[in-house]
Amino acid sequence: MTDAVKLLDVVALTVNLPEFNLRRGQVGTVVEILAEGRAFEIEFSDRTGRTYESLGLRAEQIMVLHFEPVSGDVAA
Repeated sequence: MTDAVKLLDVVALTVNLPEFNLRRGQVGTVVEILAEGRAFEIEFSDRTGRTYESLGLRAEQIMVLHFEPVSGDVAA
């Protein structure tokens, strides 16, 4: 299984970013791949689809969310 971040992936923050009023666990969408895949523009939207924040984040600040079962062994 690969967790390579792709365009339009749904991701969650793994860190708090108080300067942007964002907390670990908030969900966003990858809207641009930056720095040859080492950083990503993530858009955070409310339930109505209105963007409330958009910023560049490093891969270690986000995790890809999966909505379907994955096949193969997954390390615990």
